[in-house]
Amino acid sequence: MIRIFLIIAAIILAGLYFMPAGAEKEKKVHDMDDLEKATFAGGCFWCMEPPFEELEGVVEVTAGYSGGETEDPTYEQVSAGGTGHAEVVQVVYDPKTISYGKLLDVFWRQIDPTDDGGQFADRGGQYRTAIFYHDSEQKRLAEESREKVKESGLFEKPIITEISPYKNFYRAEEHHQDYYKKRSVRYSSYKELSGRSGYIKNKWDGKDIDLAPDDKPLKEKLTPLQYKVTQEDGTEPAFNNEYWDEKGEGIYVDVVSGEPLFSSNDKFDSGTGWPSFTKPIGEEKVEEKVDDAYGMVRTEVRSSDADSHLGHVFNDGPSPEGTRYCINSASLRFIPKEELEAEGYGEYLEHFSS
Repeated sequence: MIRIFLIIAAIILAGLYFMPAGAEKEKKVHDMDDLEKATFAGGCFWCMEPPFEELEGVVEVTAGYSGGETEDPTYEQVSAGGTGHAEVVQVVYDPKTISYGKLLDVFWRQIDPTDDGGQFADRGGQYRTAIFYHDSEQKRLAEESREKVKESGLFEKPIITEISPYKNFYRAEEHHQDYYKKRSVRYSSYKELSGRSGYIKNKWDGKDIDLAPDDKPLKEKLTPLQYKVTQEDGTEPAFNNEYWDEKGEGIYVDVVSGEPLFSSNDKFDSGTGWPSFTKPIGEEKVEEKVDDAYGMVRTEVRSSDADSHLGHVFNDGPSPEGTRYCINSASLRFIPKEELEAEGYGEYLEHFSS
């Protein structure tokens, strides 16, 4: 409803003019097999299309609805609330020309990531901000980027933009596509009257802050063995790995994301040649899945945040838990007790005696 009032005001201010679309930028030919997708919710999708469409390497930007349960929703249904969907833009891009990290940097500069009630003049969950990641790598980069936003010093309130798995996308009605071109005067007036233009100008003009994560390909950041284990569900050799006989005090974190997974307090010598633990450092830190590969039925263990393959869990561990988390060293990084504070894990010092 607010948007309707703003459009009426825009018409009064700008007149009933129809502005033809400007000249299209010359499009580079891309290999369609190499293209990837990114999905962002930033409030009004009219305002989220232009910043991405002008980027070199972006092939297509489509306005639509995502994140809810209602199938094939209409604009009227979504804007009224209750569908669970948010207005989004889906960006098709060539990763050889533009990185996902650059898209994230552009995304943050269009929104107020502290607003938990919508965006600018548009209120309600349908106008929330969100990053819907398409794979674990996008999730990792989105979370790294959000941390950079938190550390930028630009925002006094908490950053509440959600990072959630992508599950659906419904293209919006045709008259919503490229609205900034079809009704350029109305669009410009709406963006100004909604408060978005002024906010972006005040927040970002003169600010040289890079919000893009380190999106060096994961395959280049990890050793070949770390990549094979965490990303391709591999297994390292027994008795010939980094931590199978590590006896120091400290915690073990995901080598990909850095999330804490296990404590030396729960480590024991299982005689198998792999690091073994009676339990994770927190139940929410790992996920268990059925693994029926190689003609066996086992319980696989993966990290909750990065979805890294860690190993397997068995019911032959010591009392009282009775479980043995058999974990690959290649999926872990050990942080000694003495280095926890410096590495940003000071909260775990209480797990160890001084």
